[in-house]
Amino acid sequence: MFSRSLTIALSIFAGAPFAYSQNVSIATYQVDVTPLLGSPLCGGAVLPAQVITDPLTARGVILLPEGQQPVVLCAVDWVGIANSGHDEWRNALAEAAGTDASRVAVHTLHQHDAPFCDFDTEALIDEQGMGGRMFNVPFARECMERAAAAVREAKSKTTPVTHVGVGQAEVEKVASNRRVLGPDGTVLHTRWTATKDPEVRAFPVGTIDPMVQAVSFWNGDEPLVVMTYYATHPQSHYGQGAVSADFPGMARSMREEALPGVKHIHFNGAGGNVTAGKWNDGSPENRPVLAGRLADGMKRAWESTSKTPVSAADIGWTVDDVALPPRAEVTLEDERARLADASLEDNVRLRAAREVALLERHVAGKKTTIALLKIGPVRILHMPGELFIEYQLAAQAMLPERPVCMAAYGDYGPGYIGTTVSYGEGGYETGLYVSRTAPSVEEVLLGSLQRLLSD
Repeated sequence: MFSRSLTIALSIFAGAPFAYSQNVSIATYQVDVTPLLGSPLCGGAVLPAQVITDPLTARGVILLPEGQQPVVLCAVDWVGIANSGHDEWRNALAEAAGTDASRVAVHTLHQHDAPFCDFDTEALIDEQGMGGRMFNVPFARECMERAAAAVREAKSKTTPVTHVGVGQAEVEKVASNRRVLGPDGTVLHTRWTATKDPEVRAFPVGTIDPMVQAVSFWNGDEPLVVMTYYATHPQSHYGQGAVSADFPGMARSMREEALPGVKHIHFNGAGGNVTAGKWNDGSPENRPVLAGRLADGMKRAWESTSKTPVSAADIGWTVDDVALPPRAEVTLEDERARLADASLEDNVRLRAAREVALLERHVAGKKTTIALLKIGPVRILHMPGELFIEYQLAAQAMLPERPVCMAAYGDYGPGYIGTTVSYGEGGYETGLYVSRTAPSVEEVLLGSLQRLLSD
């Protein structure tokens, strides 16, 4: 929770006379990225698209502080965008906005009945005659080009920004930690997104961040955009080919209906080890229930908004490029051999291709960009992979006097990213071929967070 001193300071500052310069502007964009029927979903791990329950979008903002290059944020209703797929999305949006790719953040919301994108892995499996198994490649490129065109058009239709707003509220009965530890400190139960066993659902909520945060941009008294941040896996039920933005998408739509003319962009936080499993048995009728609870939290966060005048001097973008350590147990030689072995099952070879793609990037010296957007009192971190919630809580503890938001599910190449201790606890998330980072990744990421958040 934001400190009392910050709340008082924001209230006083927001109400005081202030001679601001209107030298910050903003534009929004949105495009449809709903897959074609028959397209693979979730990287081919579930049934392909059979029906469109609700459309998927890529949406975001272009922030233009005078004297600085534009900053582009993008949230995509896909399960993940990885490796060179992530690079190409950032490059395309950067070119469209007239900025550098280092000032572009692309994130997915991680819905499972949604597409995947990884051009590195696709090239590897295509060489083995398995191209197109994981995602519809031409469609993925079309969506990327569509988003870039929308950014290009939006940049010519900017609106002045005079204030930034920030608020937060607790979301009730949505998030729960899915790693239930036993008396010996190892994972006893995995509380999946849909948990049918009432005894497993009955365990305590565990470590989560229960707050949804709302960051808004204003032109005087007119709200323009609200960006919300909440950490949990975004599934209620999935896997049967029914394309959907799921309950976060429903909640987002509810809030846009409640605030006509105000664009709503939602980002998933560090929800790698967080699901709705305590509150969800997978019944389809539970999706709108979860959506309503999240939308209610978003509403109360909006109602708690405190506004602060901003100028270009109050906006900053800082990046820290880091090398995420790969698993020592997985070698490039072994995975290349598995990929080329036609006697193995397809899913084993596809999995090997994802390992090869990431390891080849590591050998080539490619690093992962961690980025921090400063807007007045607000700090927004842009992170890779399926981060454990502990990283989000650690970032907030590093700067307790300011609101710190986190968008995870940036470059999806690393998969799950656990804490050092979690790799010894067992469980799904830190298993081989699920988490592609070594336990020492915690030291790397906490060091990056410390550097970025050291005001």
